[in-house]
Amino acid sequence: MRQRFGGAIRESLTYLGQNYFLIEASSIVPVCRSLKHEEEFNYLVDVTAVDYPQREKRFEVVYQLYSFPRNVRLRLKVPLGEGEEIASVTSVWRTAEWLEREVYDMFGIRFAGHPNLKRILLPEDWQGHPLRKDYDILQQDAQWVQENLHIESGQ
Repeated sequence: MRQRFGGAIRESLTYLGQNYFLIEASSIVPVCRSLKHEEEFNYLVDVTAVDYPQREKRFEVVYQLYSFPRNVRLRLKVPLGEGEEIASVTSVWRTAEWLEREVYDMFGIRFAGHPNLKRILLPEDWQGHPLRKDYDILQQDAQWVQENLHIESGQ
């Protein structure tokens, strides 16, 4: 992969028997396309993210891939800063449409070129993104309950 993509593959590591690549965000679609068509990673198992507020690039978007023909798993990690977008991989795996929407909903990470990027788990008017480390779920939950269910919090 490094021969094909050079510096786009920042690291290739194995941790606890699990292989992963650390990838530049600008190369996610060509890397994924190559992994699917040339390396037979034909199943996008999941897309998620991790929030590291103390890092310069606060988020890591994480792609879990599986190759049925080879019975191999691979994880891709893509560092992103606050407000940075990453290209959607819906053109590579159609299942990415729902998975990327969940990451957008929970973390606020935007996927450029996504065909329908909107909330999938929470109401459209929900404020914030609950899986960010700095998110105050108690305040948001109380406000939403009061506004939508007309129940006053007992706090």
